[in-house]
Amino acid sequence: MVGPPIRATGLVRGFAGANVLAGVDLTVEAGELVALLGPNGAGKTTLLRVLATLLRPSGGVLALFGTDSRALAPAALRRIGYAGHDTACYADLTGAENLAFYAELFGLGDRAARVADALGWAGLEGAARRPVRTYSRGMHQRLALARALLHEPELVLLDEPFSGLDPDAAGRLVERLRTLRAAGVAIVLTTHDVERVATLATRTAILHRGRIAWTREGEAGDATVIVTAYQRVVIGRA
Repeated sequence: MVGPPIRATGLVRGFAGANVLAGVDLTVEAGELVALLGPNGAGKTTLLRVLATLLRPSGGVLALFGTDSRALAPAALRRIGYAGHDTACYADLTGAENLAFYAELFGLGDRAARVADALGWAGLEGAARRPVRTYSRGMHQRLALARALLHEPELVLLDEPFSGLDPDAAGRLVERLRTLRAAGVAIVLTTHDVERVATLATRTAILHRGRIAWTREGEAGDATVIVTAYQRVVIGRA
């Protein structure tokens, strides 16, 4: 399959007769990290779920790795890693069992080593044998992120990945994202953390009323640039 990890043209997704996505155009190349900003209800979560093939678009065209998303084979779907608002971890399994289960689903070799590495990165070695129902919100989030990256995907989709993370865990995630980006992994994440986006993303986009209303290429450095654009686009203030 030849083509960028994501090419969306005129993407539409409706619910109950109302369009949450109203014509999104988005291309993401290998090695790009696109940060999506926008107010609650702008469609950020819906867009990520469509990109992850968890929702079908109501209109427009979505190609992943050069193939129509509706025709992707299971092997191609394994090239995608996704972590959403709902961590989707099994509460009655331990952290290690959760990761081992997904390692088996992905058909990974050397599963024990991969699970151990993932737990170590997430800082969950000491809680590996505890049921996930005993985990804090931040531990849930770290486990979900470890699971999303477990199979070394080529496209990573993260919905508010810094939510619930303490400063140490957030810092480790930033460094992991930089490493993935340098290795050619395409990343799309949603966030309200403008300061972090300013020095992390290769492109920042604002989603408003179901469309991408503003983009900036390259690291902004100064978050003021993004805040000013957000105020102008979303709040209507210069």
